[in-house]
Amino acid sequence: MLFLNFGQQVGGYMNFAEAEATGSSAHVVGMWSDAERHQYNPQTNIFTFYMTDEQGDQRRVEYHNPKPANFEDAEKLVIQGKIQGDVFQAEHILVKCPSKYNETQGPAMTS
Repeated sequence: MLFLNFGQQVGGYMNFAEAEATGSSAHVVGMWSDAERHQYNPQTNIFTFYMTDEQGDQRRVEYHNPKPANFEDAEKLVIQGKIQGDVFQAEHILVKCPSKYNETQGPAMTS
């Protein structure tokens, strides 16, 4: 029974269409759409933004917490939650930022 309950809680990695079709909690990978407005409302404690998944589907996302640190620097986002209506209700956001270290910027090697 515990296995069945856990399986229904998080459906794994999906795109927005799959998350909507299953109705289960899912992880969606994508990029925030900087062409759309994002804002944090301190009265309601809701951060809203638009994200485009890896298939190109864009959805509004509501996160009931302040904006994550380094949000604007994100290469990718992983959001976990459920779609309710046309809005993805995120419970968690993982911000993947570019690495500070790049192999091409490392020390020069000579032979």
